[in-house]
Amino acid sequence: MTEASNRGWHQHLWHPFTQPGRGPAPLPVKGGQGVWLELEDGRRLIDGISSWWVTLHGHSEPSIAAAIARQAETLEQVIFANFRHQPAAELSERVCALWPGLERMFFSDNGSTAVEVALKMALQHSWRLGGQRRQVIAFEGAYHGDTFGAMAVGARGLFSAPFEPLLFDVARAPWPATWWGDEACEQKESTALVQLEQLLETPTAAVILEPLLQGAGGMAMVRPEFLIAVQQRVRQAGALLIADEVLTGFGRCGELFASLRAGIRPDLVALSKGLTGGFLPMGVTLASEELYQQFVGPEPERTFFHGHSFTANPLGCAAALASLELLQARLKHYQSIEAKHQTHLERLASLPQVKRPRLLGSIAAFELAGASGYLEPIGLEVQRHCLAEGLFVRPLGSVVYLMPPLCINDQELERCYSVLSRVLERLPVQS
Repeated sequence: MTEASNRGWHQHLWHPFTQPGRGPAPLPVKGGQGVWLELEDGRRLIDGISSWWVTLHGHSEPSIAAAIARQAETLEQVIFANFRHQPAAELSERVCALWPGLERMFFSDNGSTAVEVALKMALQHSWRLGGQRRQVIAFEGAYHGDTFGAMAVGARGLFSAPFEPLLFDVARAPWPATWWGDEACEQKESTALVQLEQLLETPTAAVILEPLLQGAGGMAMVRPEFLIAVQQRVRQAGALLIADEVLTGFGRCGELFASLRAGIRPDLVALSKGLTGGFLPMGVTLASEELYQQFVGPEPERTFFHGHSFTANPLGCAAALASLELLQARLKHYQSIEAKHQTHLERLASLPQVKRPRLLGSIAAFELAGASGYLEPIGLEVQRHCLAEGLFVRPLGSVVYLMPPLCINDQELERCYSVLSRVLERLPVQS
Protein backbone atom coordinates (compact mmCIF):
# COMPACT_ATOMS: atom_id res chain seq x y z
CA MET A 1 0.00 0.00 0.00
CA THR A 2 1.31 3.45 -0.89
CA GLU A 3 1.23 6.48 1.37
CA ALA A 4 -1.65 7.93 -0.71
CA SER A 5 -3.78 4.80 -0.39
CA ASN A 6 -3.20 4.82 3.35
CA ARG A 7 -4.80 8.28 3.39
CA GLY A 8 -7.94 7.02 1.71
CA TRP A 9 -6.88 6.99 -1.95
CA HIS A 10 -7.66 3.83 -3.92
CA GLN A 11 -4.52 1.90 -4.85
CA HIS A 12 -5.46 1.54 -8.55
CA LEU A 13 -7.49 4.63 -9.48
CA TRP A 14 -6.06 7.77 -11.09
CA HIS A 15 -8.53 10.64 -10.71
CA PRO A 16 -8.80 13.62 -13.10
CA PHE A 17 -7.70 17.10 -12.02
CA THR A 18 -6.98 15.69 -8.57
CA GLN A 19 -3.60 15.54 -6.86
CA PRO A 20 -3.00 13.09 -4.00
CA GLY A 21 -0.44 15.52 -2.58
CA ARG A 22 -2.98 18.35 -2.46
CA GLY A 23 -6.43 18.06 -0.98
CA PRO A 24 -8.54 15.21 0.43
CA ALA A 25 -9.16 11.81 -1.15
CA PRO A 26 -12.25 11.36 -3.37
CA LEU A 27 -15.34 10.28 -1.43
CA PRO A 28 -16.85 6.81 -2.01
CA VAL A 29 -20.33 7.39 -3.47
CA LYS A 30 -23.08 4.77 -3.34
CA GLY A 31 -25.90 6.31 -5.36
CA GLY A 32 -27.73 9.42 -6.45
CA GLN A 33 -31.31 10.62 -6.68
CA GLY A 34 -32.38 14.02 -7.98
CA VAL A 35 -29.98 16.67 -6.66
CA TRP A 36 -28.71 14.31 -3.94
CA LEU A 37 -25.66 12.06 -3.74
CA GLU A 38 -25.51 9.28 -1.14
CA LEU A 39 -22.09 8.29 0.17
CA GLU A 40 -21.14 4.82 1.35
CA ASP A 41 -21.03 6.06 4.94
CA GLY A 42 -24.67 7.15 4.71
CA ARG A 43 -24.15 10.89 4.33
CA ARG A 44 -26.24 12.78 1.76
CA LEU A 45 -24.92 15.73 -0.21
CA ILE A 46 -26.57 18.19 -2.58
CA ASP A 47 -24.68 18.02 -5.87
CA GLY A 48 -24.18 21.76 -6.25
CA ILE A 49 -22.25 21.52 -9.53
CA SER A 50 -24.22 18.81 -11.36
CA SER A 51 -21.23 16.44 -11.25
CA TRP A 52 -18.99 18.61 -13.44
CA TRP A 53 -21.96 20.23 -15.17
CA VAL A 54 -23.37 17.12 -16.87
CA THR A 55 -26.28 15.99 -14.64
CA LEU A 56 -29.07 18.02 -16.17
CA HIS A 57 -32.31 16.60 -14.74
CA GLY A 58 -30.90 15.03 -11.59
CA HIS A 59 -29.28 11.72 -10.77
CA SER A 60 -31.05 8.49 -11.77
CA GLU A 61 -33.79 10.33 -13.68
CA PRO A 62 -36.27 7.46 -14.29
CA SER A 63 -37.40 8.36 -17.82
CA ILE A 64 -33.82 8.50 -19.14
CA ALA A 65 -32.86 5.27 -17.40
CA ALA A 66 -35.91 3.58 -18.91
CA ALA A 67 -35.09 4.88 -22.40
CA ILE A 68 -31.57 3.44 -22.18
CA ALA A 69 -32.90 0.09 -20.97
CA ARG A 70 -35.40 -0.15 -23.85
CA GLN A 71 -32.75 0.71 -26.41
CA ALA A 72 -30.30 -1.83 -24.94
CA GLU A 73 -32.77 -4.60 -25.72
CA THR A 74 -32.81 -3.63 -29.41
CA LEU A 75 -29.40 -2.29 -30.48
CA GLU A 76 -26.54 -1.36 -28.16
CA GLN A 77 -23.87 -0.39 -30.72
CA VAL A 78 -23.10 -0.48 -34.45
CA ILE A 79 -20.32 0.97 -36.61
CA PHE A 80 -21.63 4.34 -37.74
CA ALA A 81 -19.35 4.60 -40.77
CA ASN A 82 -21.40 1.93 -42.57
CA PHE A 83 -24.78 2.03 -40.85
CA ARG A 84 -27.29 4.50 -39.50
CA HIS A 85 -30.09 3.93 -36.99
CA GLN A 86 -33.32 5.57 -35.97
CA PRO A 87 -32.19 7.03 -32.59
CA ALA A 88 -29.33 8.92 -34.29
CA ALA A 89 -31.56 10.10 -37.16
CA GLU A 90 -34.28 11.30 -34.79
CA LEU A 91 -31.82 13.06 -32.49
CA SER A 92 -30.18 14.88 -35.40
CA GLU A 93 -33.56 16.02 -36.68
CA ARG A 94 -34.68 17.29 -33.29
CA VAL A 95 -31.46 19.09 -32.39
CA CYS A 96 -30.94 20.64 -35.82
CA ALA A 97 -34.52 21.92 -35.72
CA LEU A 98 -33.49 24.06 -32.73
CA TRP A 99 -30.65 25.71 -34.68
CA PRO A 100 -31.74 27.65 -37.79
CA GLY A 101 -29.09 27.27 -40.48
CA LEU A 102 -27.31 24.29 -38.94
CA GLU A 103 -28.60 21.22 -40.76
CA ARG A 104 -25.84 18.67 -40.18
CA MET A 105 -24.74 16.82 -37.03
CA PHE A 106 -21.46 14.96 -36.55
CA PHE A 107 -21.24 12.63 -33.53
CA SER A 108 -18.21 12.20 -31.27
CA ASP A 109 -17.54 11.13 -27.69
CA ASN A 110 -17.34 14.21 -25.44
CA GLY A 111 -16.97 17.97 -25.31
CA SER A 112 -13.29 18.07 -26.11
CA THR A 113 -13.71 15.91 -29.22
CA ALA A 114 -16.74 17.95 -30.32
CA VAL A 115 -14.47 21.00 -30.27
CA GLU A 116 -11.72 19.10 -32.11
CA VAL A 117 -14.24 18.21 -34.82
CA ALA A 118 -15.33 21.84 -35.22
CA LEU A 119 -11.72 23.03 -35.49
CA LYS A 120 -10.81 20.33 -38.02
CA MET A 121 -13.90 21.08 -40.11
CA ALA A 122 -13.06 24.80 -40.18
CA LEU A 123 -9.42 24.22 -41.05
CA GLN A 124 -10.11 21.57 -43.68
CA HIS A 125 -12.72 23.88 -45.21
CA SER A 126 -10.09 26.62 -45.40
CA TRP A 127 -7.58 24.18 -46.90
CA ARG A 128 -10.10 23.16 -49.57
CA LEU A 129 -10.49 26.84 -50.51
CA GLY A 130 -6.77 27.31 -51.01
CA GLY A 131 -5.42 27.39 -47.47
CA GLN A 132 -4.90 31.14 -47.24
CA ARG A 133 -6.96 31.36 -44.06
CA ARG A 134 -4.85 29.57 -41.46
CA GLN A 135 -5.28 31.68 -38.34
CA VAL A 136 -7.53 30.59 -35.48
CA ILE A 137 -8.61 33.18 -32.93
CA ALA A 138 -9.65 32.29 -29.38
CA PHE A 139 -10.31 34.39 -26.29
CA GLU A 140 -8.10 34.89 -23.27
CA GLY A 141 -9.12 32.72 -20.35
CA ALA A 142 -10.91 30.16 -22.51
CA TYR A 143 -11.12 26.45 -21.82
CA HIS A 144 -12.20 24.11 -24.62
CA GLY A 145 -10.97 20.71 -23.46
CA ASP A 146 -7.86 18.64 -22.86
CA THR A 147 -7.11 17.02 -26.23
CA PHE A 148 -4.37 18.72 -28.24
CA GLY A 149 -6.46 20.91 -30.53
CA ALA A 150 -8.75 21.90 -27.67
CA MET A 151 -5.73 22.69 -25.49
CA ALA A 152 -4.27 24.84 -28.25
CA VAL A 153 -7.32 27.15 -28.34
CA GLY A 154 -7.64 27.18 -24.55
CA ALA A 155 -5.74 29.48 -22.23
CA ARG A 156 -2.11 28.46 -21.84
CA GLY A 157 -0.69 27.87 -18.37
CA LEU A 158 0.03 25.19 -15.81
CA PHE A 159 -2.40 22.71 -17.44
CA SER A 160 -0.79 22.87 -20.87
CA ALA A 161 2.83 23.73 -20.03
CA PRO A 162 4.32 20.23 -20.65
CA PHE A 163 2.79 20.17 -24.14
CA GLU A 164 3.40 23.79 -25.16
CA PRO A 165 5.95 23.01 -27.93
CA LEU A 166 3.41 20.71 -29.62
CA LEU A 167 0.42 23.09 -29.65
CA PHE A 168 -0.39 25.11 -32.77
CA ASP A 169 -0.26 28.91 -32.65
CA VAL A 170 -3.49 30.70 -31.79
CA ALA A 171 -4.24 34.43 -31.80
CA ARG A 172 -6.04 35.70 -28.70
CA ALA A 173 -8.50 38.49 -28.06
CA PRO A 174 -9.48 39.84 -24.63
CA TRP A 175 -12.59 38.48 -22.90
CA PRO A 176 -14.35 41.46 -21.26
CA ALA A 177 -15.76 39.60 -18.27
CA THR A 178 -18.39 41.48 -16.31
CA TRP A 179 -20.38 41.24 -13.10
CA TRP A 180 -23.04 43.10 -11.14
CA GLY A 181 -22.14 46.77 -10.77
CA ASP A 182 -19.29 46.66 -13.30
CA GLU A 183 -18.98 50.28 -14.44
CA ALA A 184 -16.07 49.55 -16.79
CA CYS A 185 -17.98 46.98 -18.84
CA GLU A 186 -18.53 49.01 -22.01
CA GLN A 187 -14.94 50.25 -22.07
CA LYS A 188 -13.61 46.70 -21.73
CA GLU A 189 -15.85 45.54 -24.56
CA SER A 190 -14.71 48.39 -26.80
CA THR A 191 -11.05 47.59 -26.17
CA ALA A 192 -11.61 43.89 -26.84
CA LEU A 193 -13.41 44.57 -30.12
CA VAL A 194 -10.63 46.86 -31.36
CA GLN A 195 -8.08 44.14 -30.67
CA LEU A 196 -10.27 41.53 -32.36
CA GLU A 197 -10.52 43.73 -35.46
CA GLN A 198 -6.74 43.98 -35.58
CA LEU A 199 -6.35 40.20 -35.31
CA LEU A 200 -8.91 39.66 -38.06
CA GLU A 201 -6.76 41.64 -40.47
CA THR A 202 -4.78 38.40 -40.80
CA PRO A 203 -6.72 35.87 -42.94
CA THR A 204 -8.62 33.80 -40.38
CA ALA A 205 -10.23 30.40 -40.67
CA ALA A 206 -12.28 30.54 -37.48
CA VAL A 207 -12.98 32.34 -34.23
CA ILE A 208 -13.97 30.11 -31.30
CA LEU A 209 -15.73 31.25 -28.13
CA GLU A 210 -17.85 30.07 -25.23
CA PRO A 211 -21.07 32.07 -25.63
CA LEU A 212 -21.97 34.26 -22.62
CA LEU A 213 -19.90 32.22 -20.15
CA GLN A 214 -16.36 30.90 -19.88
CA GLY A 215 -16.83 27.95 -17.55
CA ALA A 216 -13.50 26.52 -16.36
CA GLY A 217 -11.97 29.94 -16.97
CA GLY A 218 -13.70 31.15 -13.80
CA MET A 219 -17.40 31.44 -14.73
CA ALA A 220 -16.47 34.64 -16.57
CA MET A 221 -19.60 36.16 -18.12
CA VAL A 222 -20.04 38.66 -20.96
CA ARG A 223 -23.04 40.56 -22.28
CA PRO A 224 -25.01 39.51 -25.37
CA GLU A 225 -24.17 42.89 -26.92
CA PHE A 226 -20.51 41.96 -26.98
CA LEU A 227 -21.12 38.63 -28.70
CA ILE A 228 -23.31 40.26 -31.35
CA ALA A 229 -20.52 42.73 -32.07
CA VAL A 230 -17.99 39.87 -32.26
CA GLN A 231 -20.21 38.02 -34.73
CA GLN A 232 -20.49 41.10 -36.95
CA ARG A 233 -16.72 41.45 -37.17
CA VAL A 234 -16.16 37.75 -37.79
CA ARG A 235 -18.70 37.78 -40.62
CA GLN A 236 -17.16 40.88 -42.18
CA ALA A 237 -13.75 39.19 -42.12
CA GLY A 238 -15.10 36.06 -43.84
CA ALA A 239 -14.16 33.74 -40.98
CA LEU A 240 -16.26 31.00 -39.41
CA LEU A 241 -17.68 31.44 -35.91
CA ILE A 242 -17.47 28.38 -33.63
CA ALA A 243 -19.61 28.31 -30.47
CA ASP A 244 -18.42 25.93 -27.76
CA GLU A 245 -21.72 25.20 -25.99
CA VAL A 246 -20.43 22.11 -24.19
CA LEU A 247 -21.26 23.75 -20.85
CA THR A 248 -23.77 26.41 -21.81
CA GLY A 249 -26.15 24.22 -23.83
CA PHE A 250 -29.39 22.53 -22.87
CA GLY A 251 -31.04 25.05 -20.58
CA ARG A 252 -28.11 25.98 -18.38
CA CYS A 253 -28.21 29.66 -19.34
CA GLY A 254 -31.96 30.21 -19.07
CA GLU A 255 -32.66 29.33 -22.70
CA LEU A 256 -32.08 26.11 -24.60
CA PHE A 257 -28.71 27.41 -25.77
CA ALA A 258 -26.59 30.42 -24.84
CA SER A 259 -26.15 31.40 -28.49
CA LEU A 260 -29.90 31.74 -28.86
CA ARG A 261 -30.13 33.84 -25.71
CA ALA A 262 -27.29 36.04 -26.95
CA GLY A 263 -28.84 36.43 -30.40
CA ILE A 264 -25.93 35.00 -32.40
CA ARG A 265 -25.93 32.34 -35.12
CA PRO A 266 -22.64 30.41 -35.22
CA ASP A 267 -21.40 28.45 -38.21
CA LEU A 268 -20.31 25.50 -36.04
CA VAL A 269 -21.49 24.46 -32.58
CA ALA A 270 -19.95 21.93 -30.16
CA LEU A 271 -22.35 20.25 -27.71
CA SER A 272 -21.89 17.65 -24.98
CA LYS A 273 -22.28 17.46 -21.15
CA GLY A 274 -26.04 17.91 -20.72
CA LEU A 275 -26.74 16.31 -24.11
CA THR A 276 -27.57 12.91 -22.58
CA GLY A 277 -28.75 14.31 -19.27
CA GLY A 278 -25.44 13.21 -17.79
CA PHE A 279 -26.11 9.49 -18.25
CA LEU A 280 -23.65 8.62 -21.02
CA PRO A 281 -20.67 10.29 -22.72
CA MET A 282 -21.52 11.80 -26.09
CA GLY A 283 -20.60 14.87 -28.10
CA VAL A 284 -21.96 16.38 -31.30
CA THR A 285 -20.86 19.12 -33.67
CA LEU A 286 -23.43 21.02 -35.70
CA ALA A 287 -22.58 22.53 -39.08
CA SER A 288 -24.36 24.26 -41.91
CA GLU A 289 -25.45 22.45 -45.07
CA GLU A 290 -23.24 24.82 -47.07
CA LEU A 291 -20.17 23.75 -45.09
CA TYR A 292 -21.15 20.08 -45.32
CA GLN A 293 -21.35 20.27 -49.11
CA GLN A 294 -17.67 21.29 -49.22
CA PHE A 295 -16.91 17.76 -48.01
CA VAL A 296 -19.11 16.01 -50.61
CA GLY A 297 -17.71 14.73 -53.90
CA PRO A 298 -15.74 11.92 -55.55
CA GLU A 299 -12.32 13.30 -54.59
CA PRO A 300 -10.84 11.40 -51.60
CA GLU A 301 -9.40 14.60 -50.13
CA ARG A 302 -12.93 15.91 -49.54
CA THR A 303 -13.50 13.17 -46.95
CA PHE A 304 -13.63 14.28 -43.34
CA PHE A 305 -11.24 11.71 -41.91
CA HIS A 306 -12.40 11.71 -38.32
CA GLY A 307 -14.33 9.20 -36.25
CA HIS A 308 -14.73 7.39 -32.95
CA SER A 309 -15.50 3.77 -32.13
CA PHE A 310 -18.68 4.75 -30.30
CA THR A 311 -19.83 7.44 -32.74
CA ALA A 312 -23.62 7.89 -32.45
CA ASN A 313 -23.89 5.12 -29.87
CA PRO A 314 -27.60 4.11 -29.82
CA LEU A 315 -27.76 4.07 -26.02
CA GLY A 316 -26.41 7.62 -25.87
CA CYS A 317 -28.87 8.71 -28.55
CA ALA A 318 -31.76 7.21 -26.60
CA ALA A 319 -30.63 9.03 -23.45
CA ALA A 320 -30.29 12.30 -25.37
CA LEU A 321 -33.77 11.99 -26.86
CA ALA A 322 -35.29 11.34 -23.43
CA SER A 323 -33.36 14.24 -21.94
CA LEU A 324 -34.47 16.61 -24.69
CA GLU A 325 -38.07 15.51 -24.16
CA LEU A 326 -37.82 16.44 -20.49
CA LEU A 327 -36.09 19.72 -21.24
CA GLN A 328 -38.75 20.89 -23.67
CA ALA A 329 -41.57 19.77 -21.36
CA ARG A 330 -40.10 21.73 -18.42
CA LEU A 331 -39.26 24.91 -20.31
CA LYS A 332 -40.92 27.28 -17.84
CA HIS A 333 -39.27 25.59 -14.88
CA TYR A 334 -35.67 26.02 -15.96
CA GLN A 335 -36.38 29.52 -17.23
CA SER A 336 -37.54 30.43 -13.71
CA ILE A 337 -34.37 29.27 -11.93
CA GLU A 338 -32.46 32.50 -12.61
CA ALA A 339 -35.01 34.60 -10.72
CA LYS A 340 -34.78 32.22 -7.76
CA HIS A 341 -30.99 32.48 -7.74
CA GLN A 342 -31.24 36.26 -7.95
CA THR A 343 -32.86 36.76 -4.55
CA HIS A 344 -30.44 34.44 -2.77
CA LEU A 345 -27.35 35.80 -4.53
CA GLU A 346 -28.29 39.39 -3.70
CA ARG A 347 -28.31 38.51 0.01
CA LEU A 348 -25.05 36.60 -0.28
CA ALA A 349 -23.43 39.51 -2.13
CA SER A 350 -23.87 41.70 0.95
CA LEU A 351 -21.22 39.68 2.78
CA PRO A 352 -17.76 41.31 2.84
CA GLN A 353 -16.20 38.01 1.70
CA VAL A 354 -18.06 38.17 -1.62
CA LYS A 355 -17.06 40.25 -4.64
CA ARG A 356 -18.02 40.37 -8.31
CA PRO A 357 -21.28 38.40 -8.09
CA ARG A 358 -22.80 37.34 -11.42
CA LEU A 359 -25.67 35.21 -12.59
CA LEU A 360 -26.73 33.52 -15.83
CA GLY A 361 -29.66 31.11 -15.91
CA SER A 362 -28.96 28.27 -13.48
CA ILE A 363 -25.36 29.40 -12.89
CA ALA A 364 -24.48 31.74 -10.02
CA ALA A 365 -20.89 32.73 -9.27
CA PHE A 366 -18.79 35.10 -7.21
CA GLU A 367 -15.19 35.63 -6.17
CA LEU A 368 -13.74 35.53 -2.68
CA ALA A 369 -12.40 38.86 -1.51
CA GLY A 370 -8.63 39.02 -1.14
CA ALA A 371 -7.98 35.94 -3.26
CA SER A 372 -7.39 35.30 -6.95
CA GLY A 373 -6.31 32.45 -9.17
CA TYR A 374 -7.15 28.80 -9.82
CA LEU A 375 -4.65 27.43 -7.30
CA GLU A 376 -5.83 29.53 -4.35
CA PRO A 377 -6.13 27.13 -1.35
CA ILE A 378 -9.17 29.05 -0.08
CA GLY A 379 -11.27 27.12 -2.60
CA LEU A 380 -10.41 23.80 -0.98
CA GLU A 381 -11.25 25.28 2.41
CA VAL A 382 -14.68 26.38 1.21
CA GLN A 383 -15.26 22.94 -0.30
CA ARG A 384 -14.31 21.20 2.96
CA HIS A 385 -16.65 23.33 5.08
CA CYS A 386 -19.53 22.94 2.62
CA LEU A 387 -19.10 19.15 2.56
CA ALA A 388 -19.37 19.09 6.33
CA GLU A 389 -22.78 20.76 5.98
CA GLY A 390 -24.09 18.53 3.18
CA LEU A 391 -23.29 20.57 0.07
CA PHE A 392 -20.80 19.57 -2.63
CA VAL A 393 -19.15 22.45 -4.48
CA ARG A 394 -15.84 22.54 -6.34
CA PRO A 395 -14.60 26.15 -6.43
CA LEU A 396 -12.35 27.21 -9.29
CA GLY A 397 -9.70 28.49 -6.93
CA SER A 398 -11.07 31.79 -5.65
CA VAL A 399 -14.26 31.53 -7.75
CA VAL A 400 -17.20 29.88 -5.99
CA TYR A 401 -20.20 28.89 -8.06
CA LEU A 402 -23.47 26.99 -7.94
CA MET A 403 -24.75 25.02 -10.92
CA PRO A 404 -27.20 22.46 -9.51
CA PRO A 405 -29.30 20.08 -11.62
CA LEU A 406 -32.30 21.79 -13.20
CA CYS A 407 -34.65 19.67 -11.08
CA ILE A 408 -33.65 21.49 -7.89
CA ASN A 409 -36.61 22.74 -5.87
CA ASP A 410 -36.92 25.96 -3.90
CA GLN A 411 -36.10 24.37 -0.55
CA GLU A 412 -32.98 22.64 -1.90
CA LEU A 413 -31.74 25.85 -3.55
CA GLU A 414 -32.32 27.78 -0.34
CA ARG A 415 -30.34 25.15 1.54
CA CYS A 416 -27.39 25.61 -0.85
CA TYR A 417 -27.27 29.32 -0.16
CA SER A 418 -27.76 28.87 3.58
CA VAL A 419 -24.74 26.58 3.71
CA LEU A 420 -22.65 28.96 1.61
CA SER A 421 -23.65 31.88 3.80
CA ARG A 422 -22.62 30.11 7.01
CA VAL A 423 -19.34 28.93 5.52
CA LEU A 424 -18.44 32.37 4.15
CA GLU A 425 -19.27 34.11 7.40
CA ARG A 426 -16.65 31.94 9.12
CA LEU A 427 -13.94 32.96 6.65
CA PRO A 428 -11.70 35.88 7.59
CA VAL A 429 -12.30 39.04 5.56
CA GLN A 430 -9.23 39.73 3.42
CA SER A 431 -8.49 43.00 1.70
